[in-house]
Amino acid sequence: MSIPQSFIQELLARADVVDIVGRHVQLKKGGANFMGLCPFHGEKSPSFSVSPSKQFYHCFGCGASGDAIKFLTEYVGMSFIEAVKDLAQQYGLQMPEDDVSPQERVRAAHMREQQATLTSVLEKAALAYSRQLRSSPRAIAYFKGRGVSGEIAKTFGLGYAPEGWRSLASVFPDYGDALLVESGLVITGDTGEANAAGEAKRYDRFRDRIMFPIRNVKGECIGFGGRVLGDEKPKYLNSPETPVFSKGRELYGLFEARTALRTQGYALVTEGYMDVVALAQLGFANAVATLGTACTTEHVQKLFRFTDSVVFSFDGDSAGRRAAHKALEAALPFASDVRTVKFLFLPPEHDPDSYIREHGHEGFAACVKQAVPLSRFLLEAAGEGCDLDTAEGRAHMASNARTLWSALPEGLLKSQLLAEIAEQVLIDSRELLHLWQSAAKPHYQKNSSSRPPDKRYAPETLQNQPQDAGYGPAHDAPPEMPAFDDFAPYSGDERDYSASEPHFAAASSMPAAKTKFGRKTFGERAAPRRVTGRIQPASREDRLLRLMLTETQSWDRLTTDEHDLLLALPAPHGPLFAWLESQLHEHGPQPWAQLREGLRGHAHEHHALAQFAEVLEGVDYDWGETRRILNELLDLQLAREKTELAARAATDPAALQRLRELLARPKTPSSS
Repeated sequence: MSIPQSFIQELLARADVVDIVGRHVQLKKGGANFMGLCPFHGEKSPSFSVSPSKQFYHCFGCGASGDAIKFLTEYVGMSFIEAVKDLAQQYGLQMPEDDVSPQERVRAAHMREQQATLTSVLEKAALAYSRQLRSSPRAIAYFKGRGVSGEIAKTFGLGYAPEGWRSLASVFPDYGDALLVESGLVITGDTGEANAAGEAKRYDRFRDRIMFPIRNVKGECIGFGGRVLGDEKPKYLNSPETPVFSKGRELYGLFEARTALRTQGYALVTEGYMDVVALAQLGFANAVATLGTACTTEHVQKLFRFTDSVVFSFDGDSAGRRAAHKALEAALPFASDVRTVKFLFLPPEHDPDSYIREHGHEGFAACVKQAVPLSRFLLEAAGEGCDLDTAEGRAHMASNARTLWSALPEGLLKSQLLAEIAEQVLIDSRELLHLWQSAAKPHYQKNSSSRPPDKRYAPETLQNQPQDAGYGPAHDAPPEMPAFDDFAPYSGDERDYSASEPHFAAASSMPAAKTKFGRKTFGERAAPRRVTGRIQPASREDRLLRLMLTETQSWDRLTTDEHDLLLALPAPHGPLFAWLESQLHEHGPQPWAQLREGLRGHAHEHHALAQFAEVLEGVDYDWGETRRILNELLDLQLAREKTELAARAATDPAALQRLRELLARPKTPSSS
């Protein structure tokens, strides 16, 4: 979705940054500005300033600064599109939706209304459960026995669902409201079951349980977890899947942990609600928990939007090891060279809650320091049950390792792990890679239904074709080539969309193709633009856009700074990256066919299509090259910021301080 800059400016003119920030940070008037403790780093004296006149915040300690939209993206964890929509809704502005069909607009409005209604119902129930806790001696005694203070109970909104089948009838006057069932608070009886009045049986889902409200990143209640006070079964009961709640995407305590994730530098992932509460009580407010389900790629993806380091904590028993294996598989696609993933295994008789209560903060902190790095755990997982003293055992380990290793993103970590796996199985790393690559290639058998490649389209055959050889009605089309019937050829009248000058004009913009089956071979794209008689190399921004359009999951390999950099690029790149991010938030990674449909009507649709048409088939992206481009763009951004700060440093102390911090930073690899 492309949002006009004029709309952004109008929105920021209406939004009050003091009000937005003040909902999350306690602010006090200090002269012309408001001051508070910085939410982006730990501090004891306030250095975080919010200016109502400039509509801007700035921390003199860590340098964090920005407007209302940036605060929502960096602190609350929203995407740029989500932040704009949230502010527009708060200040009564209609989002521009010229690129959306009337039917889609109606459907989106209905979904927003439904979600807002459900969260308001759940918020009302959470408040009722919190009030019930104050009048329940049994529930209070339970929390006191677990060492939970009133302050922590208030922070997490802990509550109590009383005994009785229809306690919520005193909270919601219309107990028969369908929203109570849709939100998961009330259960209806099976077909045929009815009360004396002939009505379907209805009763509360949560009864005589400690209640843990589950919040999304905006702080809205979207569901509950309930724990029994004794040893009854099931011990834990979660809200069902609803339009606002999905166990595979949400993490308990993430909203409450946002500040601690930044101050402590990592996320601590546990398996239980009480683990999170107990850890927060004793100094580990950066803990979150999966909701009674195995860790998913969506969980990991969400965590890496807040931090670049994750520690998974598991019980030391067999169930904990199985959960760790699931977490390893979920984390592998995101384990880039700039991120850290570790695994903490506690003694079999302990979980994080019991361990920290017995050994205290220092004891648990010592355990965290001993957490196993992903690289070592991958080797351990691959070698489980394999006798490495035998050829069979080593072959078995190599087979196990291949699946895990292949899931890693390209980079130095992946290369180093290949060498370590090869060393474990006593084989040269190049030979091991060759064996794995050979095993991955399809094998055609004589009686197989899959036909072998047609020799007419082999590279050596095509190389000898005359220049004007065609593939039209009089020729056979090469098998399984993609069609671009909906791609409008470049007309020559579009604006120059190279946002920056190519850094190496003589270098190819893409790695060398491993096959000659590129789209250009079959005349399915328009000729590239030419400048003074030569083909203009693709800009850095275009090369990154091509990668993201063909491998959308690559977005989650980038750091937060890199996300911000790409989203802030001028049109067409910034709006296209923002659109891609919103697609990932809403639908996850998608193939080109689905992205193509979503692009229809986008303000920069043509540019995206033009870049996708430039992608050659069979080309493997060099992630090292991609990382170099990102570093160059970050260096350019940094240079611009230094220039601007230097011009203001003589009269602006904040600018001078920020300039000193930037000058003290180590250079990125691309600039060293």
